[in-house]
Amino acid sequence: MTMSAGWYLRRLSRMGPREVGGRVGDTVRRRRWRSARPAVPRVTDARFTAVLPAGALDAVAPDAAKRLVAEADRLMAGRAEFFGVVRDDLVAPDWWHDPKTGRRAPWGYAFDVPYRDEEAVGDVKQIWELSRHQYLTVLAAAYALTGDERYAERVAAHLRSWWSANAPLRGVHWTSGIELGIRLLSWVWIRRLLDGWPGAAGLFEENPVALRQIWHHQRWLAAFPSRGSSANNHVIAEAAGQFAAACAFGWFPASARWRAEALRSLERQLRANTFGSGLNRELATEYHGLVLELGLAAVAEADRAGVPVPRTVRLVLLRMTDALAAVVDGRLRPPRQGDADDGHGLVVDGAGTDRWGSLLATGDAVFGRLPWWPEVTGTDVRTPLLAALVRPYAKGGAPPVRRPSARPAHFADAGMTVLRGPGGIWCRCDGGPHGFLSIAAHAHADALSVEVRHDGVDVLADPGTYCYHGQPEWRSYFRSTLAHNTLQWDGADQSVSGGPFLWTRHARTRVLAVDASDGGVARWCAEHDGYPGVTHRRRVELTAARGELRVVDEVHGGPGAVRLAFHLGPAVTAELVENRALLRWSRDGEERSAELDLPGELSWRAHRGESDPPLGWYSAGFGRKEPATALVGSGSADGAAGFTTVLRFHGRGGAW
Repeated sequence: MTMSAGWYLRRLSRMGPREVGGRVGDTVRRRRWRSARPAVPRVTDARFTAVLPAGALDAVAPDAAKRLVAEADRLMAGRAEFFGVVRDDLVAPDWWHDPKTGRRAPWGYAFDVPYRDEEAVGDVKQIWELSRHQYLTVLAAAYALTGDERYAERVAAHLRSWWSANAPLRGVHWTSGIELGIRLLSWVWIRRLLDGWPGAAGLFEENPVALRQIWHHQRWLAAFPSRGSSANNHVIAEAAGQFAAACAFGWFPASARWRAEALRSLERQLRANTFGSGLNRELATEYHGLVLELGLAAVAEADRAGVPVPRTVRLVLLRMTDALAAVVDGRLRPPRQGDADDGHGLVVDGAGTDRWGSLLATGDAVFGRLPWWPEVTGTDVRTPLLAALVRPYAKGGAPPVRRPSARPAHFADAGMTVLRGPGGIWCRCDGGPHGFLSIAAHAHADALSVEVRHDGVDVLADPGTYCYHGQPEWRSYFRSTLAHNTLQWDGADQSVSGGPFLWTRHARTRVLAVDASDGGVARWCAEHDGYPGVTHRRRVELTAARGELRVVDEVHGGPGAVRLAFHLGPAVTAELVENRALLRWSRDGEERSAELDLPGELSWRAHRGESDPPLGWYSAGFGRKEPATALVGSGSADGAAGFTTVLRFHGRGGAW
């Protein structure tokens, strides 16, 4: 996907003068660096001291260690899966090859590589993911837990191969700061986990090639931080990676300056990227997880190195952890909202480890759990390792803070409300802002959408993301209004897209009323102005005693064409007769069902797995999609119109 002149003009229109000036400076610097040959400072007597405390590995639960070693053995056999593409070429990988398209990224000066153009480069996410080296942190962790040097030797061989194939400022792996930041964090943990291996020092601090790579990565990050309207999760990854490397690999004359600048950026950007309630401002849940992981990893490096961290850093991470505990469903699944690209900050666990349970377990170890937090029964490797490095919150010099005494249901600043009912009924109502910053890069046009689960199963589902680059029709569909459980007016999205990560007009949403009490009837009402001259208002009521969810949509303005969509999760089947659908699914071998009474004023059709145009799809993870049933009602409205939808859950074995 190449960017047109029109896209550049639209993108420029979303920048302020300061950001424009900074980007002009970046352009000048890139041109100057093209011919620059900076001398890497000579390093003598470098030592790595950021090791794990004694006994840290002993705290890893046996089942977590078993999952990790099983994953490491798959990697040793050359097998892995990234974004739905299975690979068996990882014994000796080609770092520039995209297995999805078969293309190979071109060689050349990094800033000349057209990484958004799939025809020229391939799917850049497929190429970049392997070079985050998080699969190598898994192998290094397997060595640390087993002492088997095969894992360490494979890590060393792959790092030497990567360093040889990716000279500084040459090729696709030097084009994006988030990639450099996460890669640095991986290298810090690889060195830490290999500390007992006799070849560790020779691979890192005694290796001129490694020193050159580490120095160039940090020089790049210091020169080209994400700016202005792009200062979202990317800038957190850049600052966290830079800070971690400057703490653990503090061997260069500039290390103290890099460390101080990165910490200032991290503190400022963590606050900027997080609502006071603790939810991430991008309103894209997976990036909440990514930012929380990166922040915890950065604090771990600071505490291990004895670097004081501003109190606000720990406070933001505490609030993020409490917010995560508040919004997950009964199976510890958070909302599916906004973009998701399966990005992780630090990976030292095997397949089958629950990411969100792991984060809550780490939060318990670092901050202490509150009585209303959901129970975490699973185990992981990362929690005991981070907990061994991070000072507990009470001992970290944190200011006194009032934490929620009961589980919050409404997050006013983020516009998120979670209604809960018996039998594991969970309903997220979206009345929040359209993303973060002027471009709202990771937002979807999903104002007033609902997401409904029953005992952790998606019943009315958010579609997910599927892709970023290279497939514009699919990118447009998965973030469109029609792909979400909300109302579309006159065939338009509520917000106007200017590109795959750019919105030029944002729908404004306001929550009018909330009563999320546990008993009786929980209520929510909000409206948005995304359709010019038209107001869409939605009321949601959850009656606990009957297991009934009522959704009332009102449209004021018009006339115009209406489409009201309800997307079912992939596990749910539907029998649609006129305006009534019988829904069925199973959970833990038990059959479940519900009835969906749809507005009779509209004409209803079921769509599933359609491609021209796309409709009826669900993406469980980046690069993966599967057919799912979408129930779409079509009609028209003139002046003021109302549409009522009722979802009734059946109790186990019969009526509620």
